[in-house]
Amino acid sequence: MQKSDNVTFVFIIIILLLIVIIGFMIYQLVLARKEKNDAKKSFYELEMKVNDLQLETLEAKLNPHLFKNILNSIQSHAYQTYFAMDKLANVLDYILYESKKKHVTAKEEIDFALNLIEINKIKISPLFELKIKTKINSDEKLYEQPLLAPLISIDLIENAFKHADLQSSDAFISVLFEFKDNVFSMTVSNKISNKKVLKKERSGIGNATLEHRLRIIYKNNFKLEKFIENDIYIAHLKINLLEYKTEMLASR
Repeated sequence: MQKSDNVTFVFIIIILLLIVIIGFMIYQLVLARKEKNDAKKSFYELEMKVNDLQLETLEAKLNPHLFKNILNSIQSHAYQTYFAMDKLANVLDYILYESKKKHVTAKEEIDFALNLIEINKIKISPLFELKIKTKINSDEKLYEQPLLAPLISIDLIENAFKHADLQSSDAFISVLFEFKDNVFSMTVSNKISNKKVLKKERSGIGNATLEHRLRIIYKNNFKLEKFIENDIYIAHLKINLLEYKTEMLASR
């Protein structure tokens, strides 16, 4: 009987030790997971700060560059100054107020782009073909939700006006804005000018920053294609705002 009691006591001690060891291991696992999550959160916050800093640097270069281009357009055709100044006022309001926001709505960005195109129109010949189309499903829930980076349309539009022969009767620029299935897209195409584009100091800021901004903000939720087909330069930008919003919510 004494021997049986000793065996039972030893067995209980072993069970208790196993419970303590398992409990300690679970505690260490929970602690390690918490530390991992905290580290992941800290890394994400640091990444966001770096991205915000990069975007601020890019936008600081972008806005003065855009403003200079607009003033040059107006100066070259003074007889249309009144009309251009009206559009310029809308563009400046957007740059001064909306562009400071992290996101704007697709509606706001498209309205801004249309005003920018109107300003650039004063540079072109009356015979020049400029086609602007919009295919918008304004009933979609994300159309008027702030999910689009401001000034995202500038580079594609300015590039078209820069490289097209604006005084040629057989040249053209075509701009299409679309919003369908919560996806924003724009397609800009132009017949390439045979004239050599005069390269200016510090030109090409938009080209250098657009894809950089898209990668920082949208990561894998965008597609930017640029190619030439039969002397026609085509640029297509597509941003899936639904997937982007889903990832934003999941990262919080």
